[in-house]
Amino acid sequence: MRALHAEDAAHHLRWRNDPQVVRWAAAGDPCFGPVTAEAITLAFDTMLRLSPRESAVFTVEDTAGGGVIGMADYRDLDPYAGVATLGITIGEKEFWGRGHGSEALRLLVDHLFGAYGLNRLELDTWSGNERAMRSFTKLGFREEGRLRSAVLMDGRRYDRVLFGILREEWSRAGSDGD
Repeated sequence: MRALHAEDAAHHLRWRNDPQVVRWAAAGDPCFGPVTAEAITLAFDTMLRLSPRESAVFTVEDTAGGGVIGMADYRDLDPYAGVATLGITIGEKEFWGRGHGSEALRLLVDHLFGAYGLNRLELDTWSGNERAMRSFTKLGFREEGRLRSAVLMDGRRYDRVLFGILREEWSRAGSDGD
């Protein structure tokens, strides 16, 4: 993972306009039409100015020469409560199911527990995204709840599944999720 750069916007634009990527990453139908380059530029202007004490977006690269393949982020970082929310998207479909998302999440969890001394990290997905749920569980996240029928996908209702991990659980697992 590395810091987000302005030139990463082209990848994000392509991913946000790919119905398959949007389906798995955003847990929703891409029903609002295409995302414009102007909208991505505006979003990037905002993301590049965020204080790392509140939120940050990182670029995920394939170290074997695959280039930019995704993004990982944290947001809603509350240093007083010791909590932050995580997100991960592997936008390059040929890299799906190869462990890149899990590795990026592992690095992000290590960073947040180490650098900010947080107590709890959380993330969510939808109940049809079994690959993500397996990845989160393998890393040591626990399913903590469901918002029943909260996601509409392809005309069908799914649960929004909430996951969390505590610092002590991560430490006990040896910081590797195993």
